[in-house]
Amino acid sequence: MIDLPNNKKIILFDGVCNMCNNSVTKVIKNDKKNTFLFAALQSENGNKIVSKLGIDISKTDSIILWEKENSYDVKSTAIIKIMNDFGGFWSFTKLLWIFPESFRNLIYDFIAKNRYKWFGKKESCMMPTPELKAKFLD
Repeated sequence: MIDLPNNKKIILFDGVCNMCNNSVTKVIKNDKKNTFLFAALQSENGNKIVSKLGIDISKTDSIILWEKENSYDVKSTAIIKIMNDFGGFWSFTKLLWIFPESFRNLIYDFIAKNRYKWFGKKESCMMPTPELKAKFLD
């Protein structure tokens, strides 16, 4: 079973989505505190984690931020928590909490529904470069 490493948060993402892969690259670039690790939802470790958390990804085709024990967030809440962790300029993203989660997730769901049409899709999950391999569970 996958245990969450100390002081780390795991981001589960759609490994075949071009937009999602670009977002992972941006998170890595802004993760100055080296907080985040990554796993594609389609990977063996991704499947183990969603199983442990009891998440049905056929109903929640979403980004998942796993922080500790069984604590996790999805959709817009996960995105805001990730951006809030960056600090600096990104501290302005705390303002997004004023919007109700239902409203934020309407926007999230609209983008998620159209992500393959707008940004494309890969045949298989992204393979991290040797320099980035330590950031991925797979």
